[in-house]
Amino acid sequence: MHADTLVQRGRGAFERHDWGEAQALLSAGDREAPLAREDLELLATATYLVGDDEGCVEIMARAHREATRAGDTVGAAQTAFWVAFNLFSRGEEAQASGWLNRGQRVLDEADTTCATGGYFLAMAAIQQMYGGDAAGALKTFTEVHEYGRRFADPDLLAFGRLGQGQSLCMLGDVQQGRACLDEVMVAVTAEEVSAVVSGLVYCAVIDACQRMFDVGRAREWTTALSQWCDAQPDLVPYRGECLVHRAQILQLNGEWGKAMQEAERAGHLLATPPGNPGQGAALYEKAELHRLRGELAKADECYRAAGEWGHETQPGLAVLRLAQGRTDAALAGIRRALDENLPPISRPRLLAAQVEISLAAGDGETARQAADELDRISRDLDAPYVRALAAQADARVLLAEDDPMAALALARRAWTIWQRLDVPFEAARTRIIIGSASRKVGDEDTARMELDAARSLLEQLQAVTELRALSAAQTAPAGSAGGLSPRELEVLRLVAAGKSNRAIAHELFLSEKTVARHIANIFAKLDLSSRSAATAYAFQHDLV
Repeated sequence: MHADTLVQRGRGAFERHDWGEAQALLSAGDREAPLAREDLELLATATYLVGDDEGCVEIMARAHREATRAGDTVGAAQTAFWVAFNLFSRGEEAQASGWLNRGQRVLDEADTTCATGGYFLAMAAIQQMYGGDAAGALKTFTEVHEYGRRFADPDLLAFGRLGQGQSLCMLGDVQQGRACLDEVMVAVTAEEVSAVVSGLVYCAVIDACQRMFDVGRAREWTTALSQWCDAQPDLVPYRGECLVHRAQILQLNGEWGKAMQEAERAGHLLATPPGNPGQGAALYEKAELHRLRGELAKADECYRAAGEWGHETQPGLAVLRLAQGRTDAALAGIRRALDENLPPISRPRLLAAQVEISLAAGDGETARQAADELDRISRDLDAPYVRALAAQADARVLLAEDDPMAALALARRAWTIWQRLDVPFEAARTRIIIGSASRKVGDEDTARMELDAARSLLEQLQAVTELRALSAAQTAPAGSAGGLSPRELEVLRLVAAGKSNRAIAHELFLSEKTVARHIANIFAKLDLSSRSAATAYAFQHDLV
């Protein structure tokens, strides 16, 4: 077939988003006669979209040489940018920086103002944002958006508005940030933006929605991303990220089997290129699902692997340590994560875990402080998910503080939100709190109904870890009416057996300091003043 015919057909396939066909036809045309720079850029883009990152860089570098040879400084700068962009995506930062500097130098020497300058500004803004300078990034992204408006460049407009939204969210202005993200998604879903930039925007916006705890938007845009990927069968980039997001949504929905399948598929797709940081997110999601299903050894393995890929392992790992009975390790992990001075939007899940772990450790004061901080954040963020987390955490603490009526009101509020958001696992956990609080006020019928409903839902989910905790709560002896936690009951039994603090610490894998705190809590809750009185109480209430 004649070279011109092959190229024309290749351009048509590119327009149809038939990336495999476009790559094959343009490559065949190039073998017949070397492609012009513009067609080399199309070939490089198609090559990237079918998953050949290395081939894309080689072809785009060739396009750069062609532009340089022709004296096309703007084209040379533009192609240098996209070479750098792809190298950054592959984690080859030294080479990427070299290409970025080359492109900027070419543009500076040309002494011209054009849309390409906006792309280099966008890269600088991205580096500012991920370097912790959200305010500086916001200013630079605003300039990027102005470049896009001035030169009528849809991709630059998208880059600018996306970056503004991300930066505003980092600065705590969630409402305005969300408005920017919604605006850029209008352009993407209307297919006003190139495929490469569309994929980046989809993944970035969904990630931002997850960070903002905007469950509704995360679900909506994940569905849109899935449809976008499905309409392009040859598309390789973004599929792995898409599957991670799908796994997260399916986990929230309680479809854990499907979520695990998607997380495993994501892991396979994200294995190339080597070093893809998305692999850590896929591993963390697998770890969470293993933990929820009671597969604690597998969860441990996946959390460790996620950490090796540079992904934060908290709060999941701390909650796993709690399930393993390693309360001190759980406390240390969650404290470390919270001590890293994270912005408020990054703290809710960590604080909710700290409440649960601190209560298990008998540290009601720390649990109260964490619940209060979470409540303050929930009032600042317009996010039902965080309001439910805060109400649930406060209910836990109130129950431990022996205020079951106040706990009931907050737990019911949390349950209503979880139901509305369709998050069945958290809804079931909240019903356990409602059941426990009902039992404390003497309403045994309601307690039994709530706990049975929670058990039924947890069994449907196969939430083995939570079922074990529920069984322990339901079979706790009558002596637990004093408000003792399961861990405090264990300590009380060992005190009654004549064990020293050191021996108890050794047997329960706790520190002596934690054991002493448990004993102080036991004395306070039961209005006791000595170990002998605690021993007598344990025997009187058949705890030994």
